[in-house]
Amino acid sequence: MNAGPPAAETLTGRVRAAILGGDFAPNQRLIEADVCEQFGAARAAVRETFKELAGEGLVEILRNKGARVRAISKAEAVEITEVRMVLEGLSAAKAAERVTPEQARRLREIVAGMRAAVEGHDLDRYSELNVLLHATVREIAGHRTSAAIIERLGAQVVRHKYRLARQPGRAATSLAQHELIVAAIVARDPEAAQTAMRQHLRSVTKALESTPD
Repeated sequence: MNAGPPAAETLTGRVRAAILGGDFAPNQRLIEADVCEQFGAARAAVRETFKELAGEGLVEILRNKGARVRAISKAEAVEITEVRMVLEGLSAAKAAERVTPEQARRLREIVAGMRAAVEGHDLDRYSELNVLLHATVREIAGHRTSAAIIERLGAQVVRHKYRLARQPGRAATSLAQHELIVAAIVARDPEAAQTAMRQHLRSVTKALESTPD
């Protein structure tokens, strides 16, 4: 049985990647004809993609005005991060309960790469590994419901996270927090893992609050 193309290769996946990658700016109108031409897709497929991305909170469909990229305010980004704090704390606790030796080695490798990126002042690489670390924790946790919600919420605030990562000293602060999360998971200590993850995201919330609008 054919399972279909990977999500990233679907029209929805390609348009989602374009939004998250900054090819489309917040509040930018998404003209059906232009999107059809850019992605080589039929109008019906583009309309369905807009509906799917509206369900993810990335696109707004305006009555009689078409679609546009949804702009997430700083206040909303803070609220989303507060929700993530609870859900990712749960994921970290579950990961600590279920982590295997091979998975523990993988977590250590990722956080070592994050340290090398901080020392080399490579913020793009640090951001990539940050995303990978959180995704790996969710994978180890195996808690599909929370993972789906976290991924949807995280996509909505990706621009805020990108700006935050470039605050002076932010990467070094974040690195220390991630090292604590990994140490607790590897030690198979669910309570410590949950606490470390929540403290990390509480720090993210405070940093977001301090950024200019």
